[in-house]
Amino acid sequence: MEEDLFQLRQLPVVKFRRTGESARSEDDTASGEHEVQIEGVRVGLEAVELDDGAAVPKEFANPTDDTFMVEDAVEAIGFGKFQWKLSVLTGLAWMADAMEMMILSILAPQLHCEWRLPSWQVALLTSVVFVGMMSSSTLWGNISDQYGRKTGLKISVLWTLYYGILSAFAPVYSWILVLRGLVGFGIGGVPQSVTLYAEFLPMKARAKCILLIEVFWAIGTVFEVVLAVFVMPSLGWRWLLILSAVPLLLFAVLCFWLPESARYDVLSGNQEKAIATLKRIATENGAPMPLGKLIISRQEDRGKMRDLFTPHFRWTTLLLWFIWFSNAFSYYGLVLLTTELFQAGDVCSSVLVTLWIIDRLGRKKTMALCFVIFSFCSLLLFICVGRNVLTLLLFIARAFISGGFQAAYVYTPEVYPTATRALGLGTCSGMARVGALITPFIAQVMLESSVYLTLAVYSGCCLLAALASCFLPIETKGRGLQESSHREWGQEMVGRGMHGAGVTRSNSGSQE
Repeated sequence: MEEDLFQLRQLPVVKFRRTGESARSEDDTASGEHEVQIEGVRVGLEAVELDDGAAVPKEFANPTDDTFMVEDAVEAIGFGKFQWKLSVLTGLAWMADAMEMMILSILAPQLHCEWRLPSWQVALLTSVVFVGMMSSSTLWGNISDQYGRKTGLKISVLWTLYYGILSAFAPVYSWILVLRGLVGFGIGGVPQSVTLYAEFLPMKARAKCILLIEVFWAIGTVFEVVLAVFVMPSLGWRWLLILSAVPLLLFAVLCFWLPESARYDVLSGNQEKAIATLKRIATENGAPMPLGKLIISRQEDRGKMRDLFTPHFRWTTLLLWFIWFSNAFSYYGLVLLTTELFQAGDVCSSVLVTLWIIDRLGRKKTMALCFVIFSFCSLLLFICVGRNVLTLLLFIARAFISGGFQAAYVYTPEVYPTATRALGLGTCSGMARVGALITPFIAQVMLESSVYLTLAVYSGCCLLAALASCFLPIETKGRGLQESSHREWGQEMVGRGMHGAGVTRSNSGSQE
């Protein structure tokens, strides 16, 4: 029932007037003029003149029978076999990303002993990967918005695969430094798998599916550790680098099955390709396609940085950048402080926590809650506690900061329109890498001078991030993805007090 009312809110209010009647009748009821009012929606009325005895035109009788948008088709087709396959494929990308990150903690000590590297060179080997990711995240987002999600993702995966395998043959330190930096450059495009994934998911399943993809990160870290245990003693680190690229190889092979986003195709004017993709998904899921004609969104420039700073999105972009920075800054900082804990343990617990609250509290409150609990646990570390209590507090803190990260991955693709969705996610990912680059100076360097100051920095940063989450102008819970930046998200951006002159029929422009 709630969904039916939600769809009704998207329909325009139309007034019908018989020919010859005054357009400004003092008694609308007496003159035969009727108006449908829906609570919470105030729009300008469109007058349609009818001859005496004429029937209401078909296009006004039931407009949803004639046209539909990609959002409507995705919701009608629902979650099925296609989305399950896509989940595994997206999971492979995340698994590969986790393995490439995990391998840094295995490779660095080995090269330190084998090549007798000084400490600063070992640290640089890790930092160069983050520099590559930071510098490329925005670029991959731009490519995905300009040339397609599949194109950007496929190029980044092939790039990472090529340089990942090539780094196994590095003869000297300078070579592996450059090659691992190029691997990091490719990894910067992996988050775009979430953009493509989100655009094929129906609204009710989107948050849960994106959160559960994070489980593949845990699988990747565990798999890399197990692989290292068996490979390193007998075959060495070079074979470890080669075998660690297996998930990337599988993704590259299966990527040819992956269709381009129908939302992107519609925005770029490829209506027939979008319809073919939607029909393919409907066939795989055994669900019917919506009847009628697919609406083509207004074609517009895609992947433009200036679009992230329009009046509608300026504050959203700035606040999200700080939220992503704080997530990575705090998460990797806590990892450095608690290396004795099992790497994957907090990921699974955080998925369960975030799954339970994200569709109940909403995206904004979920992120805020995760930041607050992390800060609270960090402050409790000021108290001298036993090892068991200390471990418990650190475990809870890592679980919730991971949950905040996952909630940000859900929220960010939902809040930006199709034209800038990949770029928005890419720039946020880039800011996260900045946080990951800075945090060693706090968690390691500052820690040597003051434990309390270090904890205060992380706690204070997350409290500010909690406030930033609350001040985000848009709550995306229960909303469809916005197809075009020309559809007025601005009505939510400036609050309930302002109402636009028109309302679209898609979920993407819905109001609370």
